[in-house]
Amino acid sequence: MNRRLILASQSPRRRELLGILGVPFDILPADIAEIPAAGETPEQFVVRVAREKGMAVALRVSNSVVLSADTIVTIDGLILGKPVDENDAVRMLRRLSNRQHAVYTAVCVIGQIGEENTSCLHEGLERTDVWFNPMTDTQILDCVRREEVLDKAGAYAIQGFASVYIARIEGNYSNVMGLPLPMVADLLQRAEFYF
Repeated sequence: MNRRLILASQSPRRRELLGILGVPFDILPADIAEIPAAGETPEQFVVRVAREKGMAVALRVSNSVVLSADTIVTIDGLILGKPVDENDAVRMLRRLSNRQHAVYTAVCVIGQIGEENTSCLHEGLERTDVWFNPMTDTQILDCVRREEVLDKAGAYAIQGFASVYIARIEGNYSNVMGLPLPMVADLLQRAEFYF
């Protein structure tokens, strides 16, 4: 049975990372609200959003394996999502400056089986801790203006200019980019999708 792989995301970083596996895939983004529910922890939130993205796409396709993900940056118990504008990006980077924060990515794989379109769901959560060096306001503005940060959780890309200020990380690097590849490989294999 040849099932196609569908990435439920329009993130260029996720496309690039998934491409490393060397299997063809289609892109079909999900459009869902990403708003934390009352009393929901950051971990619960990111897992729920990844699952909802995957389910939204799985309902629109058949004979496929749907891979969805969501990434958040958390510090002081707060979720730093994508900044709404440049000022919001500056505010986020000021908070991260000279501090440690956590990056969580939840991954959901829905493996549809047969004509009945029954499915199996596999999911996981990855955490990577990131430490920023101190940054002046001038350096923060430089980061924001050097590259597009409005589509990135926490207003930075670890593979971009912000890496100049990242002192160290503890955990999986590709997780901070938005798709922890070891977990993705494991979840795909559990859904009986081999590459």
